[in-house]
Amino acid sequence: MKVQTVLVTVSNDLYTDQRVHKVCTFIQKQGYKVKLVGRLKPDSKSELKRSYETHRMKMLFHKGPLFYAEFNLKLFFYLLFHSCSKIVSNDLDTLLACYTAKILKRNCDLIYDSHEYFTEVPELVNRPKVQKIWEMIEGQLFPKLTSIYTVNDSIANLYKIKYNKDIRVVRNISPLWVNSSKISKKELGIPEDKLILIIQGAGINIDRGAEEAVEAMKYLQDSCLLIVGNGDVIPLLKEYVKQNALQEKVLFFPKMDYEKMMQYTFIADIGLTLDKSSNINYQYSLPNKLFDYIHAETPVLGSELIEVSKIINTNKVGITVADVTVEKIVKTVKFIQNKPTIFEEWKQNCKRTKEILNWEKECNVLEEFYPKIY
Repeated sequence: MKVQTVLVTVSNDLYTDQRVHKVCTFIQKQGYKVKLVGRLKPDSKSELKRSYETHRMKMLFHKGPLFYAEFNLKLFFYLLFHSCSKIVSNDLDTLLACYTAKILKRNCDLIYDSHEYFTEVPELVNRPKVQKIWEMIEGQLFPKLTSIYTVNDSIANLYKIKYNKDIRVVRNISPLWVNSSKISKKELGIPEDKLILIIQGAGINIDRGAEEAVEAMKYLQDSCLLIVGNGDVIPLLKEYVKQNALQEKVLFFPKMDYEKMMQYTFIADIGLTLDKSSNINYQYSLPNKLFDYIHAETPVLGSELIEVSKIINTNKVGITVADVTVEKIVKTVKFIQNKPTIFEEWKQNCKRTKEILNWEKECNVLEEFYPKIY
């Protein structure tokens, strides 16, 4: 039987994208040869151990319109000259190259995985001219797609209203995780006698509650906040911490592989997911860190976004705040500290919930797009 190859495309450097890694692993288990194509950034880590092939394209430009133009042009030619039975486009910033290549390739399917409501991301809503360009690209290509899935029901419904298409949902749920390493707080360089809060992930950006969480540490005694990962707000947070002498109460850790990040998540007492409803994309978001917290059995303090609050409140794995303010964060953390019985109940509910909400069950939907071939 001829080997069928699936080319999976992303605009990032592959290292921390857990959703794409999980999908690639699933496709491989279905009997396909998988190659993940992304880009090489100046700060990309060299080691990238995967069971499938990877390719990171070198770029002259790393941001702005010149980057997107160069990236899509290079991606188009890469796809055009590499044989495959399926092309997977992850998000709108890869779709132009993928769709154009698919038109010129015979017997090749195109599958679109929308990780967010792209045209309403914060980076675009304040730049209407740039936003209009992406809306034009989406408007031209999205109606022509036949195989689409996205990350939650809310975003699927938005696209259904906009383009009258039925879209499947594959949530970015964590795989069943067991703490086999059992690394201690001391080994991780974490205070052993304080309440530990954590914000983790690859999208610690402006207006996602990290600013308020850091400021709240000025008013929380015997507490420490871990910020694990990267994002555009990190430099501002570091400067704020320095100016307010919070170095012992707010600790920063760079982006790291998933297993190591989960060790920090496991030793934390409270996981924070505090995105605000400042734009449509955040309003309907379902951050994967929410599921990471649940799988690490770390109770959650979250904002009352539609998808987030539905998970937290339905499964009773934490508490939500109506407004993401310093005052609300401080008040809620103190409430948690004074309610050890409720806190322990949340931990037990996390343990129960992860047996229901896990990637091993969620990925079954993908069989519709990547049927088993042997």
